Amino acid sequence: MADESVKIALVTGASKGIGAAVAVTLATAGFDLWLNYRSDHDAAQNVKQQVERLGRDCTLLPFDVADLTATEESLKPLLDQAVPFAVVNNAGFARDTLLALMGAREWNDVLSVHLGGFFNVTHTVLPLMLRKRQGRIINMVSTSGQTGVAGQTNYSAAKAGLIGATRSLAMEVARRNILVNAVAPGFIETEMTQELPLERILPMIPLGRVGRAQEVADLVEFLCSDKAGYITGQVLSVNGGACMP
Repeated sequence: MADESVKIALVTGASKGIGAAVAVTLATAGFDLWLNYRSDHDAAQNVKQQVERLGRDCTLLPFDVADLTATEESLKPLLDQAVPFAVVNNAGFARDTLLALMGAREWNDVLSVHLGGFFNVTHTVLPLMLRKRQGRIINMVSTSGQTGVAGQTNYSAAKAGLIGATRSLAMEVARRNILVNAVAPGFIETEMTQELPLERILPMIPLGRVGRAQEVADLVEFLCSDKAGYITGQVLSVNGGACMP
């Protein structure tokens, strides 16, 4: 069995962007990592090397969170040996277009990764967390899921669904000392935002800039710490004060 004095964090979609920043930040805080990604092996190896340079272990888990069978096949052998203290459901992507022009695949794929991925990963790990009577589950949502954004009906629906799931699950598992929260980034400097028109976006952000992935990761680290022991069922925004239309 693994050393139970060492806390483990499972982070999905962690080969780049916010997920990579979360993985490295949690490693800095003393966590070993189970690092999920779908296909970018080189990027995942780079994050693994950063984690290991910090003196922490990092297990790479290449599987599609939208696939329940693949999720269980990847996680269950590890769960026979250890249970993660923290699960960060970060995997996601956008397929933006107006609903009138959206195909069924664009709708289903986005919901399958965000909502299906949340279910597949959390459902696989949660029974063991309940047995241990401790843990943190953090779902990466979005300002888009709080206010709605034109051209993102699928993405907004998925993130709004995750907000509802966060609040309901928090009520279900609180008595077992498992805290469930959501982090809602606004415009963060990642690959997902590189093509966005900043000249139109920046006037909507009171701080006058886009955010950094590290600023999101720092909040996740706080929610995984003892300092956040009385916080559950909450949606915490990292958006520079933005109020999106």
